[in-house]
Amino acid sequence: MHDIQKRKKKNGTYTYTARIRVKGYPSMSATFDKKTKAQLWIQENESKMKLGKHIQTSEAKKHTLKELISRYTDNELPKRKSDKEKFKMQLKWWDNQIGCYYLHMITPAILTQCKEKLEKEPSIKPKQGRTTRTPATVNRYLATLSIVLSYACNEYGWLDENPMRRVRKNKETANKDRYLSQDEINKLLQASLNFNIRTENYNKETYLFVLIALSTGARYSEIHNLKWGNVDFKNRQFYFMNTKNGENRGVPMSETVYNELKQFQKVRNIKSNYLFTTKDGKKLIDMRVRFYKCIEIAEIKNCRFHDLRHTVASYIAMNGGSLLDIAQITGHKTMQMVKRYSHLTQKHTAKLLQDTTDIIFKEVKKG
Repeated sequence: MHDIQKRKKKNGTYTYTARIRVKGYPSMSATFDKKTKAQLWIQENESKMKLGKHIQTSEAKKHTLKELISRYTDNELPKRKSDKEKFKMQLKWWDNQIGCYYLHMITPAILTQCKEKLEKEPSIKPKQGRTTRTPATVNRYLATLSIVLSYACNEYGWLDENPMRRVRKNKETANKDRYLSQDEINKLLQASLNFNIRTENYNKETYLFVLIALSTGARYSEIHNLKWGNVDFKNRQFYFMNTKNGENRGVPMSETVYNELKQFQKVRNIKSNYLFTTKDGKKLIDMRVRFYKCIEIAEIKNCRFHDLRHTVASYIAMNGGSLLDIAQITGHKTMQMVKRYSHLTQKHTAKLLQDTTDIIFKEVKKG
């Protein structure tokens, strides 16, 4: 249902106020200087309301990207299992660039301009002589905002579609799996043992963190969020809870790590249930900063923290472990994810097959 009301102004001119009422929607109105404009407005918006499309269109004109980011940060970000701080940092960048824009104004063209700016800006952590962000890093920024815009579409009803879907992503260079040599492992452990950042009672947090990583193949977030309740000294197990794959996982504790943890337990910070916490117990230590400082001290090139995970998986494979063994220890969700280590198990597989055929053909050889 709709109507148009004609009103005469003091200067003698007329205005035309169009009103639309559709069951299930709030009434709408708009004022025009000509009746034809009011009629066109009614035709356009009434049909959209009847088709269920108008709510998103009107909501997109009411909310800014800043509001969307703020709502996502408050309600959805705490539910993420990893990279919360990185997510927050990337969303802050988008907020600074186009946060003032209403959602209906955020077009693929605007997003492409932001992408170009991301590519030209200096990198926060320059690597290997590169001063700007890598194509992969730019893609992560785009993906972060895309997730938020998808929530605006699917959960909040503020957008009809996600404009990021029409922005071309950068082609990324495939990362070659990297694992540390025995010499590099020794250098890293020595550097982390000698690391000069000291806390109130204990100066080996960095060393312990690296030890756990090199003995379990766990992800950074899994170790970073370890609580004393997840450490089972009796059965010598770590329990990584609510991991990236949404599953809990138990991993055996090596003798070296067990002994180090027992010493650490004697001087643990009683203000927090977490292992790696600051003196006041209010937040976790940023162990990535320490790790990369140790990498620099040890003079190890081209190494990320995630490469410690590859290192553990690779050494398991080279020492006769199966792909299933690797998946169970590291928590890879599918066998497809661990097939990258299959070439390292070939030598063991060949020996296993040879031993098996020797048994099978034992009688044949006698004959």
